[in-house]
Amino acid sequence: MSTTTHRDIEEVVRMVAAADGELVGRTRLQKTAFLLELAGLGSGYRFSYKHYGPFSEDLASAVDVAPLLFDFEETQKRSGWGGTYSVFSSHAQYEGDGDDPYRMLVSVAKSANPIALELAATAAYLASVGEADPWGETERRKPEKTTDGRLDLAKTLYGRFKSLPLPESLPDI
Repeated sequence: MSTTTHRDIEEVVRMVAAADGELVGRTRLQKTAFLLELAGLGSGYRFSYKHYGPFSEDLASAVDVAPLLFDFEETQKRSGWGGTYSVFSSHAQYEGDGDDPYRMLVSVAKSANPIALELAATAAYLASVGEADPWGETERRKPEKTTDGRLDLAKTLYGRFKSLPLPESLPDI
């Protein structure tokens, strides 16, 4: 059962504001929020493992409620392959500067290949719960997404996240 708080809702608006007012994809939003939590920059979202990696029910609920309370919108768009994806937008002003760790992490996540971001966040989640071989377990759980160099792309992306000046170090994986 979700226990979404007003702070959870404010946090989703802050995340989109830090992304210069637009973040594309529910999976990207979830993985960005997870990495913020892991880095000590989040608001306390709780995550569990789902098909696409770390997932927070509280964050999903916050996305649904945010448009009722804040300048926040989720627009559904049709993809080239016929499915839909979400575009989150807000005109809220981000309170930090361009060099703060929160905004830097969000910026890296925003520009990342979505599959690489999913794989990197999944490996980080698995490491955070004690998996001895997080990259190997990620590959085992997501074999269809780890081909064609995408796992290496995810490892490089994770290295970019690790190089940021974060309050809490991401797991060494």
